[in-house]
Amino acid sequence: MILGYFEVGDMIRARELFDKMSRKDLMSWNTVLNGYANNGDVEACEALFEKMPEKNIFSWNGLIGGYAHNGRFPQVLTTFNRMLAENKVKPNEATLVMVLSACARLGALVLGKWVHIQAKANGYSGNCRVGNALIDMYAKSGAMESAIDVFRSMKRKDLISWNTMICGLATHGHGADALNMFSEMKNAGEKPDSITFIGILSGCAHMGFVEDGFSYLKSMIDDYSIEPQIEHYGCIVDLLARAGLLAQAVDFIVKMPKEADAVMWATLLASCRVYKNVEFAELALEKLVEFDPKNPTNYVMLSNVYGDIGRWKDLARLKVATRDTGFRKLPGCSLIEVNDVVSEFYSLDERHPDKEQIYESLKGLTMLSRLYGNIPEGDTDID
Repeated sequence: MILGYFEVGDMIRARELFDKMSRKDLMSWNTVLNGYANNGDVEACEALFEKMPEKNIFSWNGLIGGYAHNGRFPQVLTTFNRMLAENKVKPNEATLVMVLSACARLGALVLGKWVHIQAKANGYSGNCRVGNALIDMYAKSGAMESAIDVFRSMKRKDLISWNTMICGLATHGHGADALNMFSEMKNAGEKPDSITFIGILSGCAHMGFVEDGFSYLKSMIDDYSIEPQIEHYGCIVDLLARAGLLAQAVDFIVKMPKEADAVMWATLLASCRVYKNVEFAELALEKLVEFDPKNPTNYVMLSNVYGDIGRWKDLARLKVATRDTGFRKLPGCSLIEVNDVVSEFYSLDERHPDKEQIYESLKGLTMLSRLYGNIPEGDTDID
């Protein structure tokens, strides 16, 4: 009954029924805990967790999963640390996968390596799901050699293993290695899917393999009966745009069977700056405004194109138009891992508790940079 209420999102009825139970076993506590987590009520999940008279690994996984499903990745890591510190339960496969995924999302490589050690210590070295999560964590953190080491050590690999490696290699500019991995995958008898070809086409884009990219797109359709999605067409646009074939990229966008999304036009706009093409940059901005008229980033990209080629009047006109519409660029947010802690900070952040120490350190770094002849571009705002 409680589970049924949670499945339809009626958390009030579920909690009322739970509170009326005269005897509550651990399973019933975990059911309510997971119900809150799955319905996005993280605060209720936390409160219930703290009230539980006893906890097992499924209790911890419920709280960790609640954080993970709701994008609270730093809390995933702190809860995992707390679980190990209390030394009452050991992580299982699900725990390790969720924690490694959080490390991947945060780029927390040092913590990810520590979780890797925990996985080995708890006997999960040969586990395929944990192995896939490790590959993903290392790949997203840019540690491709470590990702390859994990991949090579896995006795059993599934499609996710291959796809994660191929996409990771492609993302970090190892296009040739991604294509070689694809050949190895086929020789191993693994059948590629839609995600595989996103990695392959992305690898071709990074390597400038225009003809190969179109050949793989054709093979995807003819040899594997996979219908291209917007992501695949986006890779082709990226392939053409990176190669400077901007007219062909626009022609491809116009003629492809699916309507272009904002990502495609942003890709084109970014390449227009590289190749200083105002005509297509203005076209791309026009299309992007249709998707999101209040996104200042698009206007900044076009203003960069104007500035690069010295069209100052157009640049001034665009800045006036941007200011008059009241657009304001949101401060950039970054994450950094220091002393095994992942911290979040913003551009010109006045709220950070260690802001004085941070700005003093930045001043010192700026002075050293200038001393060695490296003058920061623009206003550093810390002088």
